[in-house]
Amino acid sequence: MDNKAKEEQLAWLKSEYVRVQGDLEKLESVGRSPDAAVNQLTELEEQIAEIRKK
Repeated sequence: MDNKAKEEQLAWLKSEYVRVQGDLEKLESVGRSPDAAVNQLTELEEQIAEIRKK
């Protein structure tokens, strides 16, 4: 993966992370279970870490 593709992938993952964080806050504010959102955040964190290693 070249640098440009890596940067684009990281940018997309970061934007998804921010979106899911917003979803998580909304779920918590209305008293719904945030488990799925938390799992998504964990997956995104792992993907970001993996790309940064390369």
